[in-house]
Amino acid sequence: MNSSLKRYFPIFVLPTLLAFLIAFLVPFVIGLFLSFCDFTTISDAEFVGLQNYKEVFAARSGFNSAFLFTMLVVVVSIVTVNLFAFAIAWVLTRKLKGTNFFRTVFFMPNLIGGIVLGYTWQVIINAILAKYQTTIIADWKYGYLGLIILINWQLVGYMMIIYIAGLQNVPPELVEAAEIDGAGKWGILRNVTIPMVMPSITICLFLTLSSTFKMFDQNLALTNGAPASQTEMVALNIVNTMFYRIGEEGVGQAKAVIFVVVVVVIAMFQLRATRSKEVEA
Repeated sequence: MNSSLKRYFPIFVLPTLLAFLIAFLVPFVIGLFLSFCDFTTISDAEFVGLQNYKEVFAARSGFNSAFLFTMLVVVVSIVTVNLFAFAIAWVLTRKLKGTNFFRTVFFMPNLIGGIVLGYTWQVIINAILAKYQTTIIADWKYGYLGLIILINWQLVGYMMIIYIAGLQNVPPELVEAAEIDGAGKWGILRNVTIPMVMPSITICLFLTLSSTFKMFDQNLALTNGAPASQTEMVALNIVNTMFYRIGEEGVGQAKAVIFVVVVVVIAMFQLRATRSKEVEA
């Protein structure tokens, strides 16, 4: 059996490997090369060295402010999404009536596209702000709060499902042993439940971080960066540079490369930090 698997292993791996090369690796290498070029198409690319990377951090580029705003959104979203998701999952794993119904209700927003969610929440928030004679794009704080609400609305249900799976795998005997030892609900949650659910926490933190960092369609639909690009996240800034600023295609590509590197580094750091807690648990 093992010899047959080894013999035919390349045949089974080949389709996935080709898809990976065509859809990811080759475009990434081409994009990395273009980030050092001045171009409008691949055929007319002219090597300019690090000039594009220098222009990325220029004030007119808007990359610095977009990255700072993105970090503000990401940090708050990671905390709020996972706290709400874990709390809801903990409640819905108790012996309560209608838990399946509530699980479905909380998960449904995740099935709605980002563009639809963005325009929906834009209408809702503008309807509320109309009472105060303002709109979501009148102040960046409104747009920031709107993005946080939208992200929580979309992601909490999905993370909740992962946390429910983790909570259901906590051995009952551990909880019973803790209760016998006199531990209260908070002690059980902190010393038994959370350590046992750390694999789920690792996954949810990673998914929240990556989803929020690369957010584009929700940002586009909700505020489109208004007012004055103050609510422009990095993904939207890259697209605007690539497709709406003539002659800055190389700068946009350089932004994309920097963005990928930063997100990968932060994600790897997060995975390493949370996985170390899994080992301790």
